[in-house]
Amino acid sequence: MPWQGVAFFTLADLVKPRPAATHVFFKSYDGYSTNNPLDACMDDDVLIAHQWNGQPLTKEHGGPARVILPKRYAWKGAKFIREITFLDRDILGFGNCAAIPTPPTPGRKTASPDPSHAHHLF
Repeated sequence: MPWQGVAFFTLADLVKPRPAATHVFFKSYDGYSTNNPLDACMDDDVLIAHQWNGQPLTKEHGGPARVILPKRYAWKGAKFIREITFLDRDILGFGNCAAIPTPPTPGRKTASPDPSHAHHLF
């Protein structure tokens, strides 16, 4: 595999998010942010990548680290990661607020577009 890094489930095991955590919020150095359900991030193929083909990720390719979520749309995997937050609810990422609407899901509560309303759970 050309991507190399830390499996997200390994990171979660080290951080030990509180049991109430249901979502993960990724913030990038360029101001981008994205939300993902914790269950989706815990898949065994999700990676916090810091190398590609044995070389450190360059800025042009999302370095110093980027999220690889093979079963999600590419825009859900943030590049240039500067912060990872475990949350007890879904909040909208940059793509949801500025460009790509989150489709409604029956029975799902509306996500808050303001990250300051989130409870950090790590």
